[in-house]
Amino acid sequence: MVNLNIAFVALAALFWGLSGGIGGILMADGWDAFVVSFYRGAIGLLCVLLWLALRPRRSGLANRWLWFWSAIAGFGVAGNFAFYFVSIAQGSVAVAATLMYCAPVFVYLVSFVLKLERPTLLKFAAIVVVMLGIGLLTQIYDIGASGVTPIGVGAGLLAGLSYAVFIFGFKYAAPHGSPQAILAIAFAVLAIVLVGVILIRPGDVDQTMAVVALNTPDWPLFAALGVLGAGLSFVLYLIGLRQTAPAVASIVAMVEPVTASLFGVVVLHESLVIAQMIGMALILATVTAMSVFSRATQPPSAVSTG
Repeated sequence: MVNLNIAFVALAALFWGLSGGIGGILMADGWDAFVVSFYRGAIGLLCVLLWLALRPRRSGLANRWLWFWSAIAGFGVAGNFAFYFVSIAQGSVAVAATLMYCAPVFVYLVSFVLKLERPTLLKFAAIVVVMLGIGLLTQIYDIGASGVTPIGVGAGLLAGLSYAVFIFGFKYAAPHGSPQAILAIAFAVLAIVLVGVILIRPGDVDQTMAVVALNTPDWPLFAALGVLGAGLSFVLYLIGLRQTAPAVASIVAMVEPVTASLFGVVVLHESLVIAQMIGMALILATVTAMSVFSRATQPPSAVSTG
């Protein structure tokens, strides 16, 4: 059973990695990053509502703190989806996925500020190594050479920061209700936020795109993006995490940026130079080690997502 749970976590990470590539294809076809993000979350919401309907017990939906922290998680996941696809549009899938994988660094920094975790020399050294990896990956010293714009770099880091917000929101919502209830509220907030962003942006191109998306030949890609990238993946991850050691889950989660990077190189014909590969390796190895060390010192109940 443990192996099956690890397989669920690995599948979830694989689907998240594929969602970056699918989003890259859609944006290469001319779809706006916010429209792509909206459909990923909206279709994911339908999947999570089905899960909630099948498992309605102990949902906690009458608890106001569940709604509050789930809404915080919703703002986090909305930012994560949107900034991730903006980063892909302004750079590459490989760079965006790896920058987003820096989320544990932001979790550390926020934990330091809130005094939830004690800062140590080793932790600060790990953060410095990650920052070095980011510099090599994005070639910040010669940013034009990498094909990644400053907006792409900033959006990728904001995607990681937003994911950290989602992690904290989910963690504090978890004692008040079921995972499916938390995700249902979070994805509903995501849909509302992204609809609002689409409506207030100048011009009516985004609004038109949002309305006609599922009536175009690209609708199977939108459906796959929502089911794999937000619905089935989150369900599998949370089910698998119940019986999987957090340290193991952290290592298995590396499947996501690796899958996204391979998809970008093989399908989207993106390329990485040696310095970027070294930077990617530094980030993935250090962040995974940080996650393993941190989670190994916490009880499993304290970790809801990663």
